[in-house]
Amino acid sequence: MMPPVRGRLSADRPMADLTWLRVGGPADVLFQPADADDLCDFLRALPKPVPVFPVGVGSNLIVRDGGLRAVVIRLGRGFNGIEVDGDHVTAGAAALDAHVARKAADHGLDLTFLRTIPGSIGGALRMNAGCYGSYTADVFVSAQAVTRTGDVITLGPNELNFRYRQTDLPEGAVLISATFKAPKGEPDELHARMEAQLAKRDETQPTKDRSAGSTFRNPAGFSSTGRADDVHDLKAWKVIEDAGMRGARRGGAQMSPKHANFLVNAENATAADLEGLGEDVRKKVYDSAGIRLEWEIMRVGEE
Repeated sequence: MMPPVRGRLSADRPMADLTWLRVGGPADVLFQPADADDLCDFLRALPKPVPVFPVGVGSNLIVRDGGLRAVVIRLGRGFNGIEVDGDHVTAGAAALDAHVARKAADHGLDLTFLRTIPGSIGGALRMNAGCYGSYTADVFVSAQAVTRTGDVITLGPNELNFRYRQTDLPEGAVLISATFKAPKGEPDELHARMEAQLAKRDETQPTKDRSAGSTFRNPAGFSSTGRADDVHDLKAWKVIEDAGMRGARRGGAQMSPKHANFLVNAENATAADLEGLGEDVRKKVYDSAGIRLEWEIMRVGEE
């Protein structure tokens, strides 16, 4: 029995249409809270043994075909506000990265690295998303989250412990907003830079296909830590291509012919097709180069 809510509760909710890869079995329950108070009240009343799993827009996620034995929490309209105060930008966890970058640029603030990152601010924070040499951690000030016991807490850089594509978050906590301190810039120049970044992305990545962005992290020690002394000599796409896996297929899944590190749902793939092809790639790269690729896409649920 679920606690009463003001938002929406859906039982046995298929997850496929909530992920960019369009795969996934049902979640036991999907909860879409009306606002932060609704989320706090729900988590406070939810029996403690019931697991919760927050999702954003599903841009970096494979839900397995057996679905999720959990309450999936998906934030929506009540959590997508964006406010600018001086050089600080505060965004709800459901605000799209691209929208935050554009609004910041309107105010002469440089969060342009977020423009081409698919997904929402909660996911960007959770994964320390970054590109063009900039990471979420570089501009992060603080975040608010609701704990599994229904309390609102503030998290700083020390609590989140940013690493390459990783942060620490209390078990069951749901991020609801984040504040960033952005460098200043000229609005016209910032918008022009973002347009150029978009054009480059569309030229080099399969943006029209069903994908989840980069499939694997760059091999450790090669532009993967974000440190100034990192080198940029080795990329995941390069070792995948060298292993002969560009365009490789399993069932309806394919490693994109356009960009070897993009796993795409080419033709009615199942989650098992996608994850299985990813594991094929990892094995082939290890056999040919001795490098163990690490997944960047999160895989959850039951097979």
